Amino acid sequence: MTPAIILASGSASRRALLRGAGVNAETVPPLVDEDAAKLAMRDEGLSVRDQAMQLAELKAQKVSASHPGLVVGGDQMLALGDEAFDKPRDLDGARTHLRRLSGQAHTLETAIAIAEDGQLVWRHLARPKMTMRHLSDTFIEAYVETCGDALLTTVGAYQLEGRGAQLFSRIEGDYFSILGLPLLPLLDYLRTRGVLPG
Repeated sequence: MTPAIILASGSASRRALLRGAGVNAETVPPLVDEDAAKLAMRDEGLSVRDQAMQLAELKAQKVSASHPGLVVGGDQMLALGDEAFDKPRDLDGARTHLRRLSGQAHTLETAIAIAEDGQLVWRHLARPKMTMRHLSDTFIEAYVETCGDALLTTVGAYQLEGRGAQLFSRIEGDYFSILGLPLLPLLDYLRTRGVLPG
């Protein structure tokens, strides 16, 4: 019997990527206190990439404990050197993010994990590198005013599929992973499990 697919996420972007690829997944929010989990992991001195992976695993396992099937958990964190960036809390926070990232290269630690019957069965980490051009204060103000609260839904205060493309001079890595889901490795795993045709 083909296992059901459950997305342990409230992310509209991840949901849309799966749907666009023809994967019918039920969405179950994991109800994880991400702020508390990140604080604990940072106190332990975990790297940004390890924080992202542990959060993806936590989400997958939490939902898998009460739902049968393959449960996909994902998380994305932005690393500027060793510093982790979270989603901005307000538009002033978005402006601060953009000023800090301007002219710098950062990494999007994009983790995905799958659990079944409460146990991890697969995981993957993608690390796209994003080089932001130097942004003037005038550009930042116009960008924030135009994009508004949509900037609060992403760790870098940008959405590459929209006006965020104007922020960059170079990107290295998989487009889907930049949007928050390493889709191609995930689809490959689902084929090995017989969820998708080979």
